[in-house]
Amino acid sequence: MTPADSRAPVTIRPAIRADLLAVFRIETRSFGQPWPYSAFEHVLGSPAFLVAEGSESIVGFVVGDLIDTHGVSIGHIKDLAIDPEHRREGIGTMLLSRGLSALIAAGVGRIKLEVRCSNEPAQTLYASFGFERHHTVSNYYDDGEDAYVLVREPTSNA
Repeated sequence: MTPADSRAPVTIRPAIRADLLAVFRIETRSFGQPWPYSAFEHVLGSPAFLVAEGSESIVGFVVGDLIDTHGVSIGHIKDLAIDPEHRREGIGTMLLSRGLSALIAAGVGRIKLEVRCSNEPAQTLYASFGFERHHTVSNYYDDGEDAYVLVREPTSNA
């Protein structure tokens, strides 16, 4: 049996209020500058706030929402995190795929996100879904690190 065969199945579903503490715990374990709990309360009900549920707990999440820009809706992947104990299992790929599908179903074409310039694994994942570097925002993060703004055009394959 290969490691992939031994993994517990994961279900991707919309986040509910009861998931928020688990989501917040993953956020704080994943990022040096985590979102506050109240931010997750605020985005509850967003079209692409999805969780990955393992056999016993939430193991990851994605937050995607719509932004109105001059009368045109674009998608925005705001946050994506996997519990450190469950990384490298394909959960991020599943969450991103379902999150993009949810945003597209909500009527967006273009989708954007920000990623730390130092986060090469995330950049590789996003590139595999057709995201391309659009520009750099200096000092985007509180610690002074820059962010790449990545964009996925409507014609990109996911």
